[in-house]
Amino acid sequence: MLTAQLTYYRLRADQYDQDLYQDPAVVRRFETIVADLAPGGRTLELACGTGIWTGLLAARASSLTAVDGSPEMLARARQRLGTTPVNFVEADLFHWRPEALYDTVFFAFWLSHVPPGRFETFWRMVSQALVPDGRVLFVDTGPEEAGVENFVQTVGIPIVERPLRDGSSHRVVKVLHAPEDLEVRLAALGWDAEVKPAGGTLFAGRAARR
Repeated sequence: MLTAQLTYYRLRADQYDQDLYQDPAVVRRFETIVADLAPGGRTLELACGTGIWTGLLAARASSLTAVDGSPEMLARARQRLGTTPVNFVEADLFHWRPEALYDTVFFAFWLSHVPPGRFETFWRMVSQALVPDGRVLFVDTGPEEAGVENFVQTVGIPIVERPLRDGSSHRVVKVLHAPEDLEVRLAALGWDAEVKPAGGTLFAGRAARR
């Protein structure tokens, strides 16, 4: 399933921005979210995609490392960022381990693609990337997004089916976390988390190790 998910995003790289970021209002909302979350210092971005969030983070970070498993997505991100100093890393986030410590770890639209059985392992990796007083910042879609997804499996690992413009159809993991449930689950793993609605179907979260 995870291999199929990565394949989907590799194939979607060329149309990703056209699908999601043509509306200036969407980008302005992202700018507002990042301003509210206030990332800073040495920053690590996980699943950077085409770099729409990377540019917003770079304006606030003292240094920025951006990781993604898709070389096609990274190529788009490099093109978007131009000469902005970003250390891009191609790696499978389900196997990658950080080699440095960061003040901020950020990820957008990624947590929903982490299967429930890998949730704890993922947050353990995030913890390993943080300085002692570091913060995790994240953005994703909540249960309200269910109306625009085509779920083909909801028990165990929630799976949605998505078409691409070439006519192909692909299945990816899509866990629509409710903010209040996410706070409880993170608390059980030793995190103090605050997850709040961020407009539309989005939520934004902050977490720090207890």
